[in-house]
Amino acid sequence: MKKAGLALLAIALIGWMLKDTFTQSGIEDLKGGFTEVANYRNENNTGPVQRIYAVTVKDTTAAQLKEYGDLMPHTKYGNTKVYYFFEGKAAPTQLVPGDVNFDTQFNAHCFALYEKSAMGNVGLLKWPFKYD
Repeated sequence: MKKAGLALLAIALIGWMLKDTFTQSGIEDLKGGFTEVANYRNENNTGPVQRIYAVTVKDTTAAQLKEYGDLMPHTKYGNTKVYYFFEGKAAPTQLVPGDVNFDTQFNAHCFALYEKSAMGNVGLLKWPFKYD
């Protein structure tokens, strides 16, 4: 009887873990209507990995910007940036490494910047180019 109870408990735990694994939320479950329009990842794996994304957002009032950024890939000692743009406005289709990641003509349409640093610190800055 004890073995049957343990087997039933084990089956229940495995079922619960599988359900949890396959029902985790993803980008498509977030509010805001996100569409990735460009991305960059440096090819050099010997130094810090730099990831940069340009994303358009349909509903900026309900958008879960930090949650979206948190779901993006990040490498320890690397840097991840996500630039958010208004859907229907001009957004970059090419990104480059460095301090300036796209043509400055798009700055006016960028309403937020998510950044996860090499040490894992996360920041979300609204209107990052407001004073350019």
